[in-house]
Amino acid sequence: MSNLIVRVDGKEIRIEDGKIRLSKLAEMLKDDYQGHICMAKIKNKYHDLNYVLHTSEDVHLIDTTGDDGIRLYFRGLSLLLVMACRDVFDKCKVFIKHSIAGGLYCLLKMPKDLTDEDVEILKAKMKEYIKKDYKITCHYMPNDQAIDKFEEVRRFDKSNLLKYRDDDLTKVYECNGYFDYFYGYMFPSTSYIEDFDLVRMGEGLVILGPDKGIKGTVSKFKPLPKLSDIYRESEQWSKTLGIETLVDLNRIIENNEYGDMIRTVESLHEKKIAEIADMIVKKKSKLILIAAPSSSGKTSFAHRLSIQLRVNGLTPLPISLDDYFVNRDDTPRDENGHYDFESIDAIDIVQFNRDLKDLLEGKEIAKIKFDFMTGSRVYTDKTLKLEGDNPIILEGIHGLNPNLTKDLPDDLKFKIYLSVITQINLDDHNRIPTTDFRLIRRIVRDHQFRNSNAESTLEKWASVRRGEEINIFPYQEEADVMFNSASVYELSVLKPMAIKLLRQVDEDSCYYLDALRLRKFLQYFNTIDDTGDIGPTSIIREFIGGSRIVD
Repeated sequence: MSNLIVRVDGKEIRIEDGKIRLSKLAEMLKDDYQGHICMAKIKNKYHDLNYVLHTSEDVHLIDTTGDDGIRLYFRGLSLLLVMACRDVFDKCKVFIKHSIAGGLYCLLKMPKDLTDEDVEILKAKMKEYIKKDYKITCHYMPNDQAIDKFEEVRRFDKSNLLKYRDDDLTKVYECNGYFDYFYGYMFPSTSYIEDFDLVRMGEGLVILGPDKGIKGTVSKFKPLPKLSDIYRESEQWSKTLGIETLVDLNRIIENNEYGDMIRTVESLHEKKIAEIADMIVKKKSKLILIAAPSSSGKTSFAHRLSIQLRVNGLTPLPISLDDYFVNRDDTPRDENGHYDFESIDAIDIVQFNRDLKDLLEGKEIAKIKFDFMTGSRVYTDKTLKLEGDNPIILEGIHGLNPNLTKDLPDDLKFKIYLSVITQINLDDHNRIPTTDFRLIRRIVRDHQFRNSNAESTLEKWASVRRGEEINIFPYQEEADVMFNSASVYELSVLKPMAIKLLRQVDEDSCYYLDALRLRKFLQYFNTIDDTGDIGPTSIIREFIGGSRIVD
């Protein structure tokens, strides 16, 4: 038998047996990785740790310090929680809802109220599964057979969802006699899931995993009451619409009843924006600060808020934070030596605060403009002045950072945070990540208005996300109010454009697997081709085109 030479992330390993299972390879090299090794990428294809190598290959091991690895890890935690609830409580139904505070919020519906003692019992049961190292078996079933299997056990959330799959085969996971469908790969057995915690929150709990994906650690739970409130509001909107699952949405589209749904969603948005405008007027705020992660619809929201303020007799003065960039030579650089335009130190905070203070005192200031071609500030021949009780409105990534407006009184500020919170999930145990929602928005928008392809957007996304983690998310609870800019029907509208662009990513591209994952995720959505009911001021128009308020 010939020796097998495997190159693992640049390290050459000689295997005398002529074959090796990835789980064994991961065990051999685990000390070389900060996170828990979850799976591998070979020839631009993912493989779980049960995969056996028979030929010499270049292997990239994926651990929990990366997005793909941490998704798999939380998938395993979700499986353990669902099994524990089944074994500990009678008639308990688990809904894996959304990410929060570095963990996953899970709603438990059962005859009794959940207590801290119950959470400890569940945690102990999950640890028992881990210690017993139950095998997690992946059964590749014809899709029709998988549908029949879930219908037999009255798991209609699964069977109804699988009817929308394009693939012929479906992965059904089995562990200790429990069967479930999870979107993505799993560990070979339960002992791989070592680091976790459970914290009670409301009617449910939060599952926490390794901090920043690093093995031997567990994230600390940080309550986010304002973000939790906007999640609850979004779920209430879904109930108002009669759409609590993706299957509900698909059926509305199938029955050609989506026009009324779209109009209702837009009315809910308009009502919320009007309420925010009323809050600003009541508080007599003079400085409106809007912050949001990428592709949250900041520009459309700011325009619609301005309209509602005009209804209240105010004409807000827009200020662009981009005009206050420091000169290019003074711009800070990141760890790779590149200009870091997302750093707050890229803003001339002293000049910015001086100008805002003068405006708020009724003084006239010179209007400045930043020339991105020359990388320098330009003083125009125009001036700005704030008239009467009119407020200043500012949108930018640093809007909620206290350092941005540190010289201005807090009682003059009204801070708004925008997010894109998915109101429905694929089924009870498979959620729709908000980051994927925003990424799909951005892929479509970048193509429509920035002459950019999907691969280019995917290439930039990791850097965008790092900037958000540093500059936006730490300050979201500073907001006076939060607004969810997502529309429950939106992915059904974005799907045809997004699929077309994602298919253009070549199979040999290092972003092909990201594109493939998004394509497979979008397959579950019925398409809305007729966008006539989407108004010209809708936030989604900022991404698909046809907006009358965004250039």
